[in-house]
Amino acid sequence: MLRNIFYYYLCRHQTAAERSRIMEYKTLDEVLERAISLPRKRKMVIANANDSHSIELASEAKKMGIADAILIGNPEIISSLLTDAGKSADSYEILSSDTPEQSAKMAVRVIREGKADFLVKGMLETSQMLRPVVNKETGLGTGRVMSHLSVNELPSYHKLITITDGGMFTYPTVNQKKEIVKNAVDAFHALGYELPKVACLTAVEVVNPKMPETVEAREIEECAARGELGTCYVKGPISYDIAMNAEIAAYKKFDGEHCGDFDILLVPNIHTGNILGKSWAISAGGTFAGVVVGVKVPIVITSRASSSQEKLRALALAVLLSGMYA
Repeated sequence: MLRNIFYYYLCRHQTAAERSRIMEYKTLDEVLERAISLPRKRKMVIANANDSHSIELASEAKKMGIADAILIGNPEIISSLLTDAGKSADSYEILSSDTPEQSAKMAVRVIREGKADFLVKGMLETSQMLRPVVNKETGLGTGRVMSHLSVNELPSYHKLITITDGGMFTYPTVNQKKEIVKNAVDAFHALGYELPKVACLTAVEVVNPKMPETVEAREIEECAARGELGTCYVKGPISYDIAMNAEIAAYKKFDGEHCGDFDILLVPNIHTGNILGKSWAISAGGTFAGVVVGVKVPIVITSRASSSQEKLRALALAVLLSGMYA
């Protein structure tokens, strides 16, 4: 209620452009810098940290002041890897587990006991990591769906731009898409954005009954207009070129005040999100940080092929989003 009152005041006294820029990040380094500057250092728990990648991530995050770590796995392997990396095992809390599945269960229990702020996947499959997370009795559910945020920095865009969901839902229903938008909006509020701007991407910018995605995009826009998705601006259906370029929007006479300035792109399915994100990274010189939201704490699920910088940025994003459902 207070947020809505504050937003009403802003609407009366500021332009749309001024309202939307109360807080926004231009680069992922800004996210990293803010995470490091927080007065309370956060703590992550790494499930099955029996590999050099996990140890490198934990030690670098500690060194940079991003977050401390609880390491779960084989104590002998973890201690040896820390020694090889020139680190002391005494500097970390190490919890013993025999299997990847047990590590995941223990990591979830650590979160439930309030001993860590977010969860990181170590040397185990994503399905092994998420199985105890979604357990209805002992997991980390909030009643929301889990969705993935890919926060991207592009040389050709003036600020960070987020894709959702390119990692969790193959073909989300319209109700699931609404939940995905809610997750993204809540995350952006946690980052400090007062009015996150969401574009519901489709191939065209008009409603076509033969293209269900366009019908659903309009329904989501109307739902947001009724205030059901939180304090945000949602436009859909809208094509990628119009969403990302104000001049193209004007040329096509598209009615939308935030074209060329969106924060979040809601994609119609996992294929769109996956291809768009990879094309940005591989062909457009983009970098990104990804995190799963919708549960009690953020979950970092990075690829082993990801660079150390990408992993650290994902940790920084998780740090800033920790506590968003508190």
